[in-house]
Amino acid sequence: MKTDPLKDTELHDKINSETARVNWSELERHFAHGNVVWVSHELDLVEVALRIAHDDKQPIARWMDEGKLAKVSDVQASAWQAADARLWASVVSPFVLVQEDKAAPKDTVH
Repeated sequence: MKTDPLKDTELHDKINSETARVNWSELERHFAHGNVVWVSHELDLVEVALRIAHDDKQPIARWMDEGKLAKVSDVQASAWQAADARLWASVVSPFVLVQEDKAAPKDTVH
C-alpha cells in the first residue's frame, strides 16, 4: 500500500527543517553531476521534495510537463554563478532541489 506523501508529516517536518538558503557556488559540483533540479515559485519546495522522496510520479510528471520542474540548465547555472545567487535548497538524494528566493529580481532566467 502506497503512503500518501502529503500525510507523511514526519518526513515533511524533516525535509522542512533541512531546507536552507545556499550560495550557488556550493551547488556547482552537484550541478556538474546533473543532480540539481529547479522548482518554480508556483510550487512549494517542501511538497515537491516530499513527492520526489515518495516517488509520486503523477504530480512530478505533470509539473515537468507544465515547465514547473526541470533539471537546471546551463543558462540558469551561468546566470546564478554571475549573480552569486542564493537559492533555497532541499536535498532528496541524489537530487538537490533549488528555488530562487521570491525576493529576487523578476528578470532571472528559467
